[in-house]
Amino acid sequence: MDLNIRKAIYANISNNDQEQLEATIIDAINNGEEKMLPGLGVLFELIWNHSDENEKQEMISSLETGVRNDLS
Repeated sequence: MDLNIRKAIYANISNNDQEQLEATIIDAINNGEEKMLPGLGVLFELIWNHSDENEKQEMISSLETGVRNDLS
């Protein structure tokens, strides 16, 4: 069986507006289920690939801060 997670996620969100995309992200995070992690990864990949270098650096900085805060 050939399962392409990216294609499935793209198909599921292709017609979503900003509010629906935000709701999808919030639901996945609040739900906390492991099965949601690949979807969040695909969404992050989309964001990353459409960000400029300054935005990427800001994300990395936020990630570093979040990791340090969550681990302390």
